[in-house]
Amino acid sequence: MSRLDEKILRRSLPEFSASRLEELELFARIGSTNTHLLGKTPPGVGRCRVAIADHQSTGRGRHNRLWLSPPGAGLYLSLAYSFAVQPKALASLTLALGVGIVGALQKLHIAGVSLKWPNDIVALDGKLGGVLTEVQSVKDAMCTVVTGVGINIKLPESLGVDVESGWAQRAVDLQTIAPDHPPREEIAALLIDALCATMTEFEAQGFAGFVDDWRQHDWLHGRQITVDMPNQQVAGVAAGIDADGALLVDTGSKRIRVISGSIVLTRGGVRS
Repeated sequence: MSRLDEKILRRSLPEFSASRLEELELFARIGSTNTHLLGKTPPGVGRCRVAIADHQSTGRGRHNRLWLSPPGAGLYLSLAYSFAVQPKALASLTLALGVGIVGALQKLHIAGVSLKWPNDIVALDGKLGGVLTEVQSVKDAMCTVVTGVGINIKLPESLGVDVESGWAQRAVDLQTIAPDHPPREEIAALLIDALCATMTEFEAQGFAGFVDDWRQHDWLHGRQITVDMPNQQVAGVAAGIDADGALLVDTGSKRIRVISGSIVLTRGGVRS
């Protein structure tokens, strides 16, 4: 797979995000696009910086777990965005961004994509990608957030299951679910636009504008799961999300709200 062409990428950017783009950097190889942006000066309010790599040597997922980023096998993109005022319920921003990513893929006629709470992109019951959101800085009222998105495009056959596989038996790529997918430049451009648009909409109305769409794409709903939390483990049936993005789990005796935790899927556990 060839390197991304910056000129084609810039030409592919919709006007909405192009007008807000403060800086675009493309790398053949980098440690982590998120780490790179976290170390840079935050963009201006309502504007964004973007870093994209063909290969990450130290890509990260949630809880600093390794995110496998083979050379040329996927799209590894991070976007920094500055809010004028730190949004309420900032923890639900990751879920909102997932909705934006699914919408971008649908615009590219890539169907069959779902969301697994809180940050995974799912296709064919496997892991297509993921989202990592980190706060870069809070200065006065302004808040800057860096969001990393990894999407598998064409994985080498030798690649094993990715390391965050407590729920997924395998990684899935776009080449499998949409063999006629557009070039990476077009995919990257619409992802940048979706992330930027999601940030501005989230700033205006919080998670309320995304919760219904997220529920429509909820891959976990009705599945038997175990949630590993810092001080306890909860087993039950995934019952969707609350209005603030918390995961709901029916244990049989009560309904639990989960704000932070890791999901382990009980194999074959789908409620009829």
